[in-house]
Amino acid sequence: MNALEQKFAQTVKEQKSTIYTVCYMFSKDADEVNDLFQETLINLWKGFESFENRSDIRTWIYRVALNTCISVDRKKRRNPLSFLKGKDEQRLSMGINLFEDRDEDTRQVDMLHKRIAKLQPFDRAIVLLWLENLPYEEIGQIVGISTKNVSVRLFRIREQLKNMSND
Repeated sequence: MNALEQKFAQTVKEQKSTIYTVCYMFSKDADEVNDLFQETLINLWKGFESFENRSDIRTWIYRVALNTCISVDRKKRRNPLSFLKGKDEQRLSMGINLFEDRDEDTRQVDMLHKRIAKLQPFDRAIVLLWLENLPYEEIGQIVGISTKNVSVRLFRIREQLKNMSND
């Protein structure tokens, strides 16, 4: 393995959870999440050598992962049948069922996740980054909008989430 490949492998190892977090936000199907992860790795590798360190590596990885997942999501919406072939209802398992406990807090978290899943991919990405406690400035850098626009969009997204039905 050459130096570039070693650096890439180390970066992926360090940022693996970031990539999976983004992929998991766009699908709950284990196979699809793994496919998204692989697509993201391919896109990261294609751009890794030309990455110029103008932003933090984590910001760049978020951006590539989000763009990859949004692109796949758009393709899936255009031709949904091609993504259903050979898929079963297997879900990603993290070894625990976060929604097994049916107390009030758990029900609210479950409801929030269902509502977030109804958002458009760009809005879902902004919420994902906000839930990761990233500052508005970094969210803006990742998704390519101004800090002020992040603030406005989050306000509108929160209003949209409040007004959604619970089905």
